[in-house]
Amino acid sequence: MGGRTWFLVSVAVLALAVAAVGFAAGAPGMMGPAHRVSITSFQGYYDGHKDTFLGTDVSNRAAARAEHINFSAKLAASAKTSEELYMFSGRTAAGQLPVFSSEPGEKTYTPLWREEIVTWKAGVTPQLVDEDTKIDALKKKGMVTVRETGTILNCPIIKVG
Repeated sequence: MGGRTWFLVSVAVLALAVAAVGFAAGAPGMMGPAHRVSITSFQGYYDGHKDTFLGTDVSNRAAARAEHINFSAKLAASAKTSEELYMFSGRTAAGQLPVFSSEPGEKTYTPLWREEIVTWKAGVTPQLVDEDTKIDALKKKGMVTVRETGTILNCPIIKVG
């Protein structure tokens, strides 16, 4: 390599290194500069552990008002590609949280969820449910009912376990 070529290559490598350091230090990306905000988060179960999630948007106007989140009618179009999020109504076991059917890292994960309401049948003692497969088993045994609401929620999981 000639002197001038070597110099140009060295300058290019140096420029890339400086750009990489700037990016790693938090330089604005394509979404713009990062900011920190305080937002309410929730917990739900998946495969026996607790995940942390946000509730940002819902396809049901009344639910949006009740939860103080955004209403988006277009979320309803995602019903076929969303996953189940089981919410419990009525009597529940102590510590019962919503139950997810997937989480980040799973092939089926999406932040869009079909709300399904789980209710314990009369005469059945509620037990803590921390896995979606347990809901399927309880339903087959006739211990719970599961009702699809048609509501789609945008609830990204932000922390696994």
